[in-house]
Amino acid sequence: MIKELLGHAHIGVTAGVYAHARLRLQRQAIDTLGRMLAEGEDEEPPPSAGIVR
Repeated sequence: MIKELLGHAHIGVTAGVYAHARLRLQRQAIDTLGRMLAEGEDEEPPPSAGIVR
């Protein structure tokens, strides 16, 4: 089991460490995506609909 390999006495310690790291990585991904989307805000948005004849 992973907790024994890492030397943790309780699985809650292992889960807490890795859950925290996972949340941090998710926050970084969200922040990066937000910056990328914000860079294009000054540009004219693409048309949302077209005329078909």
